[in-house]
Amino acid sequence: MDQHQKRSNIKPGNIVSIVLKRDQKSGKLTKGKVKQILTNSPTHPHGIKVRLVDGKVGRVQIIHK
Repeated sequence: MDQHQKRSNIKPGNIVSIVLKRDQKSGKLTKGKVKQILTNSPTHPHGIKVRLVDGKVGRVQIIHK
């Protein structure tokens, strides 16, 4: 299991790259700061769904350190 698939690895304030729903086919990533974690389950095979501070919603693909 990759780190972006575990809810416990993502916290509000983390800088992440997400894939927006409309970008799932292209795989285009959007970088931003996590405001809220939307996935309730501890893991998700496609990445944990988050809302960024700018309001964009998508699934985490990369957690930046």
